[in-house]
Amino acid sequence: MRLPAQHDIAQPISASVLADRYLVPGEGDCRDVFRRVSLALAAVEAEPLRERIAGRFYRNMLRGAIGAGRIMANAGTTHGGTMVNCFVQPVCPSNEHVASASDIEQALADARTTLSMGGGVGYDFSPVAPALGVCSVIDRFDQACRQLTFEGARRGAQMAVLRCDHPDLVAFVRAKQGRARWHTFNVSVAVTDAFMRAVADDAPWTLSHHAKPAAVEHAPSQSADGTFVYAQVGARALWRQIVECARESAEPGLLFIDTINATDTLAPIETIAATNPCGEQPLPAWGSCVLGPIDLSRLVHHPFGSQGEPSFDYARLASLVRTQVRLLDNVITATRWPLAAQAREAMSKRRIGVGVTGLADALAMLRLAYDTPAARAVAARIAACMRDHAYAASSVLAAERGPYPLFDASHHLAPGAFGSRLPGPVRAAIARDGLRNSHLLSFAPTGSVSLAFADNCSNGIEPAYDWVYCRAVRLGGHEPRVYRVENHARRLYHAIHGAHAPLPEYFRRAVDIRALDHVAMLAALQPFVDAAISKTVTIAADSSPEQVDALFFSARKAGLKGITVFRPDPKLEAVMQSQTPRCAIC
Repeated sequence: MRLPAQHDIAQPISASVLADRYLVPGEGDCRDVFRRVSLALAAVEAEPLRERIAGRFYRNMLRGAIGAGRIMANAGTTHGGTMVNCFVQPVCPSNEHVASASDIEQALADARTTLSMGGGVGYDFSPVAPALGVCSVIDRFDQACRQLTFEGARRGAQMAVLRCDHPDLVAFVRAKQGRARWHTFNVSVAVTDAFMRAVADDAPWTLSHHAKPAAVEHAPSQSADGTFVYAQVGARALWRQIVECARESAEPGLLFIDTINATDTLAPIETIAATNPCGEQPLPAWGSCVLGPIDLSRLVHHPFGSQGEPSFDYARLASLVRTQVRLLDNVITATRWPLAAQAREAMSKRRIGVGVTGLADALAMLRLAYDTPAARAVAARIAACMRDHAYAASSVLAAERGPYPLFDASHHLAPGAFGSRLPGPVRAAIARDGLRNSHLLSFAPTGSVSLAFADNCSNGIEPAYDWVYCRAVRLGGHEPRVYRVENHARRLYHAIHGAHAPLPEYFRRAVDIRALDHVAMLAALQPFVDAAISKTVTIAADSSPEQVDALFFSARKAGLKGITVFRPDPKLEAVMQSQTPRCAIC
């Protein structure tokens, strides 16, 4: 539900972000953006369908189903940006186990190309030999990104991943302490099941690499897998350093890499070693994904029980999802690709990521506290609805356009495969017609599009940061400007009940929620999402390393594909801060 008409005035920050990041010359409001994007993406349709499909896309956007930022900014324009948000690129394009100096130079050139067109990039730096120094190589990628010129406020985003058995792991884990290094990077450790077992058992752990050590006092031992042993360390001591750095600096995150590969629909034909910068898309080398969230806060009838019992419109959600699948599939055909290898990979699998925003606001409108079993049950039902209708729509598209080239029904429908849990009629349609897209759901962050197009609804699946707070936003390449920002659900509640009405207890901020309940929401949603979910687990300021340790193990046990924690700390730079009298300048 939208704000009542008399209150439906854009917040200053929303108007500013819309103008700075999404309006092009001649556009005045979000409807103009919707028209431009709808026409551009319908242009790939057969000529008799274009006008009708463009209208369908436009109505979907009016109802809350939008593209991710790159789509909304770049579709139908001539400035050369890509519509694809996320990529993973190899640092060893030659596909060898060890990245040579020439490999790294080529990877840097590829990174510059993709970043300059607006794509965020993730990399597995594990092929970098210890003699070269992983951290030194990442310094070069960070510097290359910082030296690029970007239009407006956008900046390059990157993800550095390193396996838990790499000899440079300790230096990598410590590199972002205090968050003073690698400003364009998030970092994650790819932890294996074997490593987690070694930690639990307090067993020794081998650090090894395919590159032979440059200087050793004696001949290095070589394992059966062809790697050279660099050191034997205590797994628990190594784990403790990961835990303590994550607690202190919110870096590194963890990727449960064996879970990611074991649950990947295309595990028989691809291996995943990294994710995009925010972690919602585990991808193989040259992989990419086009994203598009649906604003769930628009789908609640009688919010807060204002005119009757609140309810969620699952039928409307199903309709939005089906159209969103077609729109995102069109993006793959219509977009400009930074690199030919990305286009080949995308066309062979046609990954897309239908997502959400405003989940926490929708739950509040349903009078459900985010950290309750009832809220998790509704969230899971929403995700199941999205899964079922996304796969149904992709099968319909396959009947019309053909399945993705590498489609094999066994990848989707074999016992234990993701698609084996779909309703019977959807499975039958897939067996008969195939699927247009190998992956269909991805729950990503939605910061700027939620500001520009959704009145600052709660971001992605996150709880609200606060009800009124200050947010620093960089506009037009200038220094950050601080805005007073209000949460959409709070705005709606006060529009209905009066400006001074106290918020009910079911309004829950991120800091009000126990860390284990953040994890529980992730665990409720992940079974229905074939890619992954980006979410930060907020932990208490006084959380101990032991509590973070236990939380990480809980996340793995719950079947999550990754986890990142954030402990509020005034020493760390923050984009958002709770409101103070001097920050309400706009």
